Amino acid sequence: MDDIQAERKEMIKQLITDLHRGADVEDIQARFLALVGDVSAVEIAQIEQQLISEGLPAEEVQAMCDVHVAVFEKGLQTPEHPELTPGHPVHTFRYENFALAEMLLLIEETVQQLPFARAIAALRSYVEQMMQFDRIYLRKENLLFPFLEKKGVSGPTAVMWGIHDQIRQQAQAFQAAVQSGDSDAIAATFAPMAENMRSMIYKEENILYPTALKVLSDAEWLAIRDQSDEIGYCLVRPGDQWQPDVPESERVATTGTTASTYAEGIPLEVGTLTLKQLDRLFRHLPVDLTFVDETDSVRFYSESILGRVFTRTPSVIGRKVQNCHPPASVHVVNAILEGFRAGTRDSAEFWLTLGGQFVHIRYFAVRDADGTYMGALEMVQDVTGIRALEGQKRLLDEENAS
Repeated sequence: MDDIQAERKEMIKQLITDLHRGADVEDIQARFLALVGDVSAVEIAQIEQQLISEGLPAEEVQAMCDVHVAVFEKGLQTPEHPELTPGHPVHTFRYENFALAEMLLLIEETVQQLPFARAIAALRSYVEQMMQFDRIYLRKENLLFPFLEKKGVSGPTAVMWGIHDQIRQQAQAFQAAVQSGDSDAIAATFAPMAENMRSMIYKEENILYPTALKVLSDAEWLAIRDQSDEIGYCLVRPGDQWQPDVPESERVATTGTTASTYAEGIPLEVGTLTLKQLDRLFRHLPVDLTFVDETDSVRFYSESILGRVFTRTPSVIGRKVQNCHPPASVHVVNAILEGFRAGTRDSAEFWLTLGGQFVHIRYFAVRDADGTYMGALEMVQDVTGIRALEGQKRLLDEENAS
């Protein structure tokens, strides 16, 4: 049976390879139906992954993604759509897709009423709601994709992320056209955007979510759900009926802070770092850090390979922070710390010119989860170069040179 499955995948892989080499789409589709008959969403994802791992650029797979779906659509097995309980991430994704599709229909009908002023006003309201679509993509990119990649499914996620960025650009162009009130520009920018959004919904419903349901556990889905609120949702609010029976130990494991990772480093709220990693991380920050504890004693300062703005030496550790400043400014230090300790202040900010550098200085109150004051963090940065930036830079220097 395994040999048959391997042979089947090899045939599909050859068809996709021929397609990328310029073979006729109708010819590939006919060969597919004759040789294979049908294919699952998971198989397409696995084969795209294999092709990328063998050297086919993800951008090329991305460019051909719609063609893949068109070729295999007739034989694509209808994925099982389990009756997922409201609150499960896939139920939420599908609910959002339905709402987004309805919004696209509403916008499409309104675009057809242009150039009436009433239609422009309505579109400005609709497009503001439509732009919530990015929350779907952000949750996929930052929650769903990482879990899929841990299961070895990384090629299709890279392809889909590239398409997300294309749709984002199209949506921004459409939004700008609506704000300008230019009817021709609105019609011209809406059509390709809507087509790509609808195509993405099809890929999600028929390829991405069936694949994810097949490879992810309830514990992993629970971790995705528990982190989703931070990003937000598109046009809907999820239910809360889905309450899987997942042991606490498995819930912790999905965050990456398992017992095995504790042995590898210091467990932090998110992830772990070894002492060496932590030390080098501080040394590579483009800001100088100093931490003063709740007794106003200096506990830590960062060394930087870039050089510090203000000199610090190890002898400062344990010293009262008031003794680290000239007498004329101690009253300012005390006012900041008293405000932090009393809870009437959370930050303070200063900037000054020093030896040709424009220096930005910030202080932040550090509190525990219960709000108890733990100390103060000082951040000092030379922002001279940052202040001089203009326009935008989206390429590496060597890319600009080429």
